[in-house]
Amino acid sequence: MAVSLVVHGRLKQSVVDMHGNVLLQRFLTRGSQFGVLGAAQADPVPVDVIAVEPSAVLKLDFETTLRFTREHATFGLNLTRSITNMVRQVLLSDRRPKTPSLVTIFHESQTSRPLTRRLIRRLSDLGETPCLMSDQTDGELIDSVPFRSLIDDGEYLTREDFRRQINQWSDSGRVIVDVDGALDPIHASLLVEFSEQVIWCSSHDKIESSVYRLKAIEARAPGWRDKINLVWILEDDSWVAPSATELRGLVNRDFKISFSEPQPNQGRMLLDGFERLVHHLRGVRIGLALGGGGARGMAHLGVLKALAQSGIVVDMIAGTSAGAMTGILGAAGLDAEHLTKLFAQDLKPAWPFRLLPRGSHLYLLYKYRLGQFDRMLRKYISNWTLQQLPVPVKSVTVDLVSGKPLVRDSGDATDSILESINIPVFSKPIVRNGQALVDGGLVNNIPADVLVESGCNFVIAVSVTAKLELEFAKNRPDTPTSEMTSASILQTILRSYLVQSVNMHSFGVQPADVVIEPDVTGIDLSEFSRTNELAAIGEKATLEAIPKIKALLTQLDDQLFPEN
Repeated sequence: MAVSLVVHGRLKQSVVDMHGNVLLQRFLTRGSQFGVLGAAQADPVPVDVIAVEPSAVLKLDFETTLRFTREHATFGLNLTRSITNMVRQVLLSDRRPKTPSLVTIFHESQTSRPLTRRLIRRLSDLGETPCLMSDQTDGELIDSVPFRSLIDDGEYLTREDFRRQINQWSDSGRVIVDVDGALDPIHASLLVEFSEQVIWCSSHDKIESSVYRLKAIEARAPGWRDKINLVWILEDDSWVAPSATELRGLVNRDFKISFSEPQPNQGRMLLDGFERLVHHLRGVRIGLALGGGGARGMAHLGVLKALAQSGIVVDMIAGTSAGAMTGILGAAGLDAEHLTKLFAQDLKPAWPFRLLPRGSHLYLLYKYRLGQFDRMLRKYISNWTLQQLPVPVKSVTVDLVSGKPLVRDSGDATDSILESINIPVFSKPIVRNGQALVDGGLVNNIPADVLVESGCNFVIAVSVTAKLELEFAKNRPDTPTSEMTSASILQTILRSYLVQSVNMHSFGVQPADVVIEPDVTGIDLSEFSRTNELAAIGEKATLEAIPKIKALLTQLDDQLFPEN
């Protein structure tokens, strides 16, 4: 048996059972090992290891490994740490940050070059000691940051020289490579090969050149796509990124960054784009799961406001039903207070409905049956797609054809909302592409699990259906039979929806680190006219939870989230 140490590159390790079924998978990068536990076992578990990009691996027989461990204390310590990390990740489902040590930043335009300096300063403020390699030999050096030019005597560094320099800086913890996106494919591929994460900076006018250059890189090794991240540098008048479907298909994820002051009615979501990139490099991804609950979901607007005011930057949002509506609009960058005013205005029943008994129920039915939610939402977010929004966002809906939940993370943003809020009976299923789509709350009302599956290692969940008032149609548990009243069909539908949500509360919310439960009992699921009151309740509940959230984030990364 042998022990293998990953020198550079990336490999996929799969544990399989006796029938060849994959039990679990993990990726191995520079500094990882595989084979130690297997070599120590008399009957090792079958494991497949495949290089997903050009990689270098040092293979040692088990006896040599044991001898090195005895003779070289540092080798033994590093090997022990590697085994411990593997156990935490695989057996304990550890979600602690995993930070890339070598990051290359490609610039399609010189206007994005300041991003590198800003990143280095931010990482330095967090206690890191980054080193910098760049093709800008005449650039201004950053105080106390070790620097090496990528160009030596007019030529780019060779593979051997580059590797030698990286090894010399191995104790620094982070190496940043800063280079022009127009670099020839051979040298660009070399940098991508050695990097654990790649940041490709583009803009509206550089889409075609970015596609051309990334395709040239991908042609050399398709497996590199998983570690390439797109950064959009948005100009003053840009609120969302271009659609750029082909370009997005060449990268793993994208970030939208603007250093301009927010426009009117624009919140901090876009302005916080730079900090989301810092989170990514620190191995942190904060998710916000917003549950369904009809009008009670308007409490989520107060949650978004309180988190922003408290300086907690959310990296991803997932929502169901009303949670999808508020979450997607928040992810679009609209200010929470502005959204509260819009909803209070646009969802207030017209005067004829206010004169009728249970008029709010009839008004909600009217909005659904006449398709008025579509018109209202497009007034807010036009025809933007989910991919264009400042914050990655997912919505949950249910397909009645397959009987399974569907998670949307792309496509028309308004359609994603309409699918997720589509309450059965109030509206017909939305039929398209062989699917019949209804409210996602039928199967997963609080999608914290969706965020964990998407890589979030800290999840805040918000439930507006955790508590259930013991009253229905003015009937209480102690109401005599002779005094009980009958409920309308619409009342029954909404109450059934609420009861189902309460009883399914623990399904999707289970992996959340913090659960916020605004007390919205006593407010009917159709009372959107009380949006201001609901938002205030959500804000109050979130502010009460902020100390706990910050304390847990400190445990995740005490430099990024220091104790007050």
